[in-house]
Amino acid sequence: MAEETDVVQEQDGDEGTEQTARPKRADARRNQKTLLDAAAAVFVESGVEAPVRDIAARAGVGTATIYRHFPTRADLIIGVYRHQVEACAEAGPALLASSPTPYAALGRWIDLFVDFLVTKHGLAAVLQSDNAGFETLHAYFLDRLVPVCTRLLDAATASGEIRSDLSALELMRGVGNLCIGAENDPRYDARRLVAHLIGGLRRPD
Repeated sequence: MAEETDVVQEQDGDEGTEQTARPKRADARRNQKTLLDAAAAVFVESGVEAPVRDIAARAGVGTATIYRHFPTRADLIIGVYRHQVEACAEAGPALLASSPTPYAALGRWIDLFVDFLVTKHGLAAVLQSDNAGFETLHAYFLDRLVPVCTRLLDAATASGEIRSDLSALELMRGVGNLCIGAENDPRYDARRLVAHLIGGLRRPD
């Protein structure tokens, strides 16, 4: 795995160095994404206290690489949380562009949001601790995801597919409440309940 700080220095001047540095930075971003994807998968399977060696094995790197990017477990948990929020945020515009209708895009995005909420697997409890690094994460979550949900709702409203009397924050909070405890009870299908909620937004034909 390429190290984030490695930059090959060319002997022919600054221009060669600049050209070499750019791919390295891109490699570092890809490598960090691989680490965060691996950590998220292990957290889902084993919880946030899973051994770092398990995450390293999933990512195909040594444990020293994990600690170089994330010196403490709190750093790793914050990194995973932010990474998953970013993935959910970036999916909104992509779904709006690729789905047959805005309402379909909204439904698919809500599915991703449910996945995020249900598979946090211990993150919620950890994020309620008094660790200073966790304090701003809820605001970050809202700042990134509420505008995305708002855009999807506005598009579905403009297309005439749904009612216009529900805000993004209300919808996200309602979905979140339906997902409480779903990860610990196989008899409870949060996704099915959320689908009924989203179905209730539709205007009658």
